[in-house]
Amino acid sequence: MIRVGVSGVAGRMGRLVAEAVAAAPDLDLAEGYDPGAAGQAVSGIRIGADPEAMGAAEVVVEFTNPAVVLDNLARWRALGLHAVVGTSGFDAARLDALREIWGSGPARCLVVPNFSIGAVLLLRFAAEAAPHFAAAEVIEAHHDHKADAPSGTALAAAAALARSGGRQERAVESRELAPGARGARVEGVPVHSLRLPGMMGYHEVILGGPGETLTMRHDTTERSSLVPGVLLAVRKVAALPDPVTVGLEAVLD
Repeated sequence: MIRVGVSGVAGRMGRLVAEAVAAAPDLDLAEGYDPGAAGQAVSGIRIGADPEAMGAAEVVVEFTNPAVVLDNLARWRALGLHAVVGTSGFDAARLDALREIWGSGPARCLVVPNFSIGAVLLLRFAAEAAPHFAAAEVIEAHHDHKADAPSGTALAAAAALARSGGRQERAVESRELAPGARGARVEGVPVHSLRLPGMMGYHEVILGGPGETLTMRHDTTERSSLVPGVLLAVRKVAALPDPVTVGLEAVLD
């Protein structure tokens, strides 16, 4: 039985994860942390505001705001907890900061830009295809309450495209009449973020070459699609070889 704590347990994903952990026969929901909702109940436990109480867990699942995630992870590292991180916004600089915080272990930290199996496959397929095309761009869309832009998945997609050896840096003749019209540059890959009410979330990679384009898109229609990936990460994070790992693919069989 793995004892699990959920940080950000009062949020939409936090509650969903807590319910799934409580229902899993091999997991035990040991603690919930969310200072803004202290005293409330979720999945049979009382939400706490004392981070030290998370020491009752072995693995903590972190679904909080990007503004506080590194401070929280420093606390979990000091408590010797393994961490599964679903908070968005981990670009290269933030990952470097996390590695400095986490050190050499023995606790393990897994940062997951997207827990959806379909999203992981999108990144894999896009990276395989990119070297065969002249250029790539990424489009992502989410609801207008999302805390950051681009999404963590879009950042991961751009990084995967850049690593793939595709020729992403090229001359573009269009001149921006409005600054930002061509999107942000993430490791040389243009990334465009849409934020709209009524939107759940999607990610799209478009590859272009002479006379053709290839479009790959993944849609999230319900947050429940993320739960199997979260539980898989919780079960396998302790066995990872490196102190800090990025991507759900590291625990996929």
